[in-house]
Parts: sequence; structure tokens; C-alpha cells
Amino acid sequence: MLIKTLPVGQLEANCYVVTDEKTLDCAVIDPGDESNTILDYLEDNKLSCKAILLTHGHFDHVGAVQAVAEETGATTYIHPADEGYRVGMSGMMFRLPENGKTYSDGDVIKAGSLEFAVMSTPGHSPGSVCLICEDALFTGDTIFRGSCGRTDLPGGDMAAEMRSIKRICELPGDYELYPGHMDASTLERERRFNHYCREAMSGRY
Repeated sequence: MLIKTLPVGQLEANCYVVTDEKTLDCAVIDPGDESNTILDYLEDNKLSCKAILLTHGHFDHVGAVQAVAEETGATTYIHPADEGYRVGMSGMMFRLPENGKTYSDGDVIKAGSLEFAVMSTPGHSPGSVCLICEDALFTGDTIFRGSCGRTDLPGGDMAAEMRSIKRICELPGDYELYPGHMDASTLERERRFNHYCREAMSGRY
């Protein structure tokens, strides 16, 4: 499995292209902007996009959804709590493309030969999710390297965020952690050094 990170847009949100190198099937996670950058990467590497997976509905994570969906024909997925609600400071409403679907906690989405387990992690937004594929954990804006997502935007809830962080930290074993912004990490590193993870695991939540 190959994971390509494409920081896109003014806020440099991480768009991830997750590829099975044997079949060249892939999934695109959070195409937030710069559809040409994303589509050029798919074309240059002869990849077949089977699914577009959204960790949440904020504008910096969904801005290129329509263009990528139209070009690839891939189905777009988002948690229903983030579909059609007023996102962030922009006041924009995110709507799924025509063939879009919603997913919820416990669902498993197949993108060709790849499988992504959906984990509901509300707090940064009502419909925030994490996605697990093999040993990779895509956390959106729930957990960052050394930090966590803000909760002062519409729909944010700090108590829910901390409960979600606790749930993530209680996952067995370790994972490569791929957040919605900034550098990658590991779950074990965040358990040990991230203040918000340590606080979430303190027993107060």
C-alpha cells in the first residue's frame, strides 16, 4: 500500500491518495482543493480512483470533491451529520455529489482491493470520522501531531472531541497516523507526547 500526501489549498489540508500498488486501485481522502493537482497525480501514475472518502465536511477538505468525482466517477462518502450542514466560518453548505453516499461508525468501505473501516469521532465537527486501512489511521482534524482540531467553529464540541480522542487512543496496537494538516506521526507517539491524548486518557472523559 502506497500513501501519497498532497497538501492542497490555502490552509494546506492534507489530501491522501491511498493506492494498492498491485492493482493501481486507489482511494482519495479529503480532496480539499487544487483538483488539477490531484487528478494529475492520478493520471501520471495510471491510478483508478474507486472512492472519495471524507473525514468531515469543512471547506478546506471538500473543495475539490465535485471535480474529482466528475472526472473519476468515484463514489463520495461522508458521515450524514456533516452532509448539508453549515460548515465552518464560510457559511457554506456541503452537498454530496449525485452518486454520493453516507457512511457511519463500523462501516467498511471497499475501494477496489482496499478496505477502510469507519470510526465516528465527533468533536471538531458533528460528522468527523477517522478511517483505518491496514496499519494506517487517517484522523482528519481530530488528532494532529502534538495537537488536536479546534472546536470553536459551528458544530464543534470540546467534550465530544476529547471522548473521540480517548476512543482513538484506546485502539489496540500502533498505527501510522495521517492527520488532516501538518506532518504524519504514529498513534503511540501521540499517546505518549500529545497533551490532548494524555488528558483524554486521564480518566476524566
